[in-house]
Formats: sequence, C-alpha cells, structure tokens
Amino acid sequence: MADINIVQEHNLAPEQARAAAQQVADKLAEQFDLECRWEGNVLRFERSGVDGSLTLEPSRARLQIALGFLFSAFSSQIESKVADKMRTVFAPV
Repeated sequence: MADINIVQEHNLAPEQARAAAQQVADKLAEQFDLECRWEGNVLRFERSGVDGSLTLEPSRARLQIALGFLFSAFSSQIESKVADKMRTVFAPV
C-alpha cells in the first residue's frame, strides 16, 4: 500500500478553504470515481483501492491518501497531480 501525505499552507477564510478543498475533491472524484462526504472540517473520500481525507485547519490543508495495490504503481504521478491542484486552489489571492 502506498501513502500520499501533502500539507498545503493557505491564508484563506474558512468558507474559501472549504470551497478550495471541494475543488480538489471534485477533481479526485472525477479522475478516480470516488465517493466524497464532509464530516465537519474533514472531507473524506473512498472507493475500492483508494481511501483518504482532506482536513482543513486554520492555516493549512492536510491531505492523506492510502492507495491499494493497483493504484500504488501510480502513486508518484497521483501525488504530483494532487500537489499541483492543491497549490493552485489554496494559493493566496
């Protein structure tokens, strides 16, 4: 199993951070056919072979993804794409 952990700093208001997190989740859901749901400030997503969460904190977003065997072969590509998306959506405006 491969794990991806990304921490992205931000200066966004809580509503803006939540909208940014939703953009990341929407992209992940589109690419990997994930089910997503909010639990407070934690956005959880899953499907067979992928399980993760995006936790919103006052000045950072913490993404954790556990990849199963089939997806683990692509972990570096997945991490790169997700990190780029997080940098883009959580960038200061």
